[in-house]
Amino acid sequence: MPLTRPGSDAPVPAGVHTPALISPQELRHALQDGHEIAVLDVRETGVFTHRHLLFAVSAPLWRLELLIDRLVPRRSTRVVLVDGDQSLSPGAAAKLHRLGWTDLSILAGGTDAWAAAGFECYEGTNVPSKALGEVIEHHKHTPWIDADELQARMAAGENLVVVDSRTPEEFAQFTLPFSHSLPGAELVYRIQELAPDPSTLVVVNCAGRTRSIVGAQTLIDAGIPNKVVSLKDGTMAWLLSGRELAYGRQPAMLEPGAAGLAKARERAAAVAAKAGVRRVNAAELAALRAEQAQRSLYCFDVRTRQEYEAGHLEGWRWAPGGQLVQATDEYLATRRARLVLCDWDGVRALTTGAWLAQLGGHDVHVYSPDESATVVTGPEPIRILPAAGPARLVSPVQAKAMLDAGKAVVFDVDRRAAYERRQIAGAKFSVPDRLASFLGALAADQTVLITSPDGLLARLVAAQLAQSLGRDVSAIAGGTATWAAAGLPTASGDAGVLTGDDDHWYSPYAHKDLAARDAGFRAYLSWELGLVAQLEREGNVGIRLMPAP
Repeated sequence: MPLTRPGSDAPVPAGVHTPALISPQELRHALQDGHEIAVLDVRETGVFTHRHLLFAVSAPLWRLELLIDRLVPRRSTRVVLVDGDQSLSPGAAAKLHRLGWTDLSILAGGTDAWAAAGFECYEGTNVPSKALGEVIEHHKHTPWIDADELQARMAAGENLVVVDSRTPEEFAQFTLPFSHSLPGAELVYRIQELAPDPSTLVVVNCAGRTRSIVGAQTLIDAGIPNKVVSLKDGTMAWLLSGRELAYGRQPAMLEPGAAGLAKARERAAAVAAKAGVRRVNAAELAALRAEQAQRSLYCFDVRTRQEYEAGHLEGWRWAPGGQLVQATDEYLATRRARLVLCDWDGVRALTTGAWLAQLGGHDVHVYSPDESATVVTGPEPIRILPAAGPARLVSPVQAKAMLDAGKAVVFDVDRRAAYERRQIAGAKFSVPDRLASFLGALAADQTVLITSPDGLLARLVAAQLAQSLGRDVSAIAGGTATWAAAGLPTASGDAGVLTGDDDHWYSPYAHKDLAARDAGFRAYLSWELGLVAQLEREGNVGIRLMPAP
C-alpha cells in the first residue's frame, strides 16, 4: 500500500519526506520527558492567538525561512508542527525538510484534536511569560497601587518615582506623563540614579500587568531599600479611569555611577545565585559551543539596542533582557535548551537570567566578556534560508507602468499595521497563506505583484507562489520603501485589508472607538487574571519561583 501525506489521501511521490504523526497524548508526554523539543504553530500569528498550545511558538508557514534559524538553530532538534486541523503542517514539514531540519513530526488533527482530547488551549500572545507575571503576583503577593491612589499621591507632592518597564520604543508611543523609561533589565542596573533616597516610593508601570508585576518584583527580590509597588493594570487602568497619557516622549536613561553600579552588581549576583543561574568562563563557553550539534545553544546580549550595535560579540543575538523575559517565545522555540546571556556590566544578564531560570524550561548561564574582547558593530544580522528558487523582480517604475496599463495587481503580504501606515496606492493586503484564494478571479495574463515594507518577505512569497501556481508572480524590488523613495504614489488606511487580523494579535490600544477600546482593556485584564487557573489545570509547567526575600 503506498504511503500518503499526513491528512491527505494523495500518494506521496518517491523520495519525498513524510513526517510521523504524533497524537495529543504523545505530545503531552514529550513536553514533560526532559528532552529538547520545539513545538511550532505554523498558522498566521493572529489565527494562532485565538487558540493554541501553551508551549507552541508562532512560526507562520510562509515566514519559516526568516524565523527558523533563530527559533530552532539546531537542525536535529525534535520539532513538532501544529496548526488548527492538520492542513498546513505537511507543507511546513516539507519546507523544513528541504531547509535541513531532520526530526520532524506533526500533531495529528492539530489544535482541534488537542482540545478534543481535553487538554488546555490558550488565547493571546507570549502566554508563558504573561502567566509568569500572574503567578508571581499570586504567590509572592507583589504589592500594587491603583491609578486613583497614584494620582492622589502625585497631586500631594509625595516622594515617589514612576518607571515604565517597557521598551524605549513603546515608551515613545505612549506613557504616563510623569514616568521615566527604565526597561525591565535596566531596573536594578539604573534605579539608584532615579531613586537614590531610600524613602522614595518606586512605582513600576507597563501597558497592562505583566511587566509592572515582574519589574516591581525584580526590585523587591534584589533587595533595594525603597518601597516598591506595581501600578495595578498599568496604563489600561489609567485610561479606563478617564485620564490621559503622554505621546512622543523620548526616553533618557541615566548611566549608573560607580557606587550605584557596585551595589547593583552585588544585588544581581545574589538574586541570580538564589535562582540557580550558572556563570561560565571562556573555556566553559567554548565547551558548550563544542556540543551544539547535540544540545541547542542560544547566546543573547541583553543590553540596550544602542549598546549592542556599538559593539557586541560576534554571533551573539540581541535580546533586551526585559523583552527576553516578557516574550521568550519570540526569541527561541526549543525547550530544555541552553541559554547563555551576556553584558559588560555584571548586572543585566544576571537579573534577566534569574527570571528565565524561574520561568523554567531552559538551562540558564551567564557569561561576562573580557573588556578586551573583540567585538563587531551594527544590528543583528538575520539569516534567510530560501526554500524556493529566486523570485522574479520588477523595479518600482516597472511595476507602476504595469499597474497603470491594467496588466498587474499588487498585494502587500507582511504586516497589516505596516500596510495601514503606508501602502502602495491601490494595493490590497492579504496574509500569504490566504493569498491564493484571492487570485482565482484574476485574468490569467495579469501579473501578480507582491510587496512588503522592505521587499524581503515579498521575494520569498513571490517565489513560492510562482512555483505552486504556475502563473506570473513577481516581487517589487526593495518593496514599499523603495517605491516610496522613488516618489511613486502611496496611501494609508485599512480599506484594502482582505484578511482581517490574521497576521497579528489586535491590541485594544488600536481601537479608535473608545467604548471598544475600554471593552478590550477589560477583556484583556480579565484574561491575564485567568491565567493562574489555567496553569493549575495544565499541571506542571516548570515555573519555580524562589522564595521572597
